[in-house]
Amino acid sequence: MITVPLSVLDLAPVAKGTTAGAALQATTELARRTEELGYHRFWVAEHHNMPAIASSAPAVLLAHLAANTSTIRLGSGGVMLPNHAPLVVAEQFGTLEALHPGRIDLGIGRAPGTDQVTALALRRTMEGLSAEGFPRELTDLMNYFSGEKPGQIIATPGRGEQPAVWLLGSSGFSAQLAGLLGLPFSFAHHFSSQNTLPALALYRQNFRPSQWLDKPYAMVAVNAVCAETDERAEWLAGPSALSFLKLRSGRPEPLSTPDEAAAYPYSEIEREFVVARRDGQAMGSPETVRRQLTELVERTGADELMLTTLVYDVQDRVRSYELIAEQVAGGLRRSA
Repeated sequence: MITVPLSVLDLAPVAKGTTAGAALQATTELARRTEELGYHRFWVAEHHNMPAIASSAPAVLLAHLAANTSTIRLGSGGVMLPNHAPLVVAEQFGTLEALHPGRIDLGIGRAPGTDQVTALALRRTMEGLSAEGFPRELTDLMNYFSGEKPGQIIATPGRGEQPAVWLLGSSGFSAQLAGLLGLPFSFAHHFSSQNTLPALALYRQNFRPSQWLDKPYAMVAVNAVCAETDERAEWLAGPSALSFLKLRSGRPEPLSTPDEAAAYPYSEIEREFVVARRDGQAMGSPETVRRQLTELVERTGADELMLTTLVYDVQDRVRSYELIAEQVAGGLRRSA
């Protein structure tokens, strides 16, 4: 049985033949249901110029989710800091924290979460888009929350309304920085599984106790599709694999149906890409997923797992989280 807290990362997937509005309503339904089940937190991710993902404005979506839930922690997984002025992020998440004190997480990433052309359209300048500028912009953001370096600009809301700040990463850079700053760290195992163990080792080796944490706290994000049988889970996961393949091929489009994904004529190289992407993830019946998640916790020493389930139909998405709560995590409520 999985005993570490389990949380949810949702991308508000847009299914073929539906709308972004329908995707956002499905995310709202999922947030309500996972709160009832006892999941610890519910995060949404910032992506742009991706027809299959509707979570392009995390702060706006989180305000809606907070108004439709009452206990589950809500946050960004993450806000991509290169896309925004730190003052804007401080004011947006300061507003969320002021409205919903103690429930808001601000997960921050240093990648733009999109292609460079779209990133430039968001920021309107190349300044701040490089990795070298990330530590300075992170420092500026934290100072807006703390007010430690008072000046002419005061973030209102923001100063004194600091959410729980996390650093996100898929390599060693943010892992090391999170350790040095004494912040919690979330690793994107769901799309960078080969870097998971080295990044977590860097985080723990470089950790310095801070006002936020006395010891390291690492969360691992993992793809998880659970169904009554291994075969059905494999079928449900098909659209996600195809969507990621098309994205990497420069052909992004809304999420296909499972039947369309199963009928897609994969080349040998494409098939190898899909198989490699599933390495280390959790997919199958409750028994299979329990074994896979248990192995992941044992390998990584994760303090928490964040599950992301990208399937075509919201009812299958909800059912996956129900099965994991009921049959993998022993009811979940007592482990959240």
